[in-house]
Parts: sequence; structure tokens; C-alpha cells
Amino acid sequence: MREHRAHLRQRRRLHAVEPELIVVLGATAGKALLGSSFRVTQVRGTVLEEEIHGRWERLVPTVHPSAVLRAEDRDGAYRGLVTDLEVAARVLA
Repeated sequence: MREHRAHLRQRRRLHAVEPELIVVLGATAGKALLGSSFRVTQVRGTVLEEEIHGRWERLVPTVHPSAVLRAEDRDGAYRGLVTDLEVAARVLA
């Protein structure tokens, strides 16, 4: 029941905002939107078109910014995040 209410809130928010693009920050957000099989490492930095709550949405998945802080190679992780966000910026340009 609780999960169903969360699903309804998410649907109302997306329909109210009607985003041009959703930047999916991390695996938890991706799984909430796209299901448990979502793997951010497999699709990060790409433009996805997925049906979410009966509406087609464009998404750009990337790692959560906190993952950069936890990474052993922070510089590389930061560059990867910035590159993914540049993909999102080009979509919106």
C-alpha cells in the first residue's frame, strides 16, 4: 500500500512538471523510475526514452554526486559526472 502511494505521488509530480528531460542521479533514482533491473553503469551518459506512468520521458542517467566523493579516483569520477551532465545540457540546447 505504501509503495502504491509513493507511485501515485511520483506520477502526479511528473505530470505537474512535464519535464523536458530527467537527469537520473544514481541507481536508487533509476530503479524508482525504471524498475529493479536498472543499472546506472550500463546506461550512464546516454539519452533514454522510456514510458513512465503513461508518458514518454527523455532521461539521462548518471551516478549520484555523492558517489564522486566516495570514489577512489575522485578526479576520474568527477570528469565522468561532468561528461554525463554535458550530454544532458546538449539535449536541452
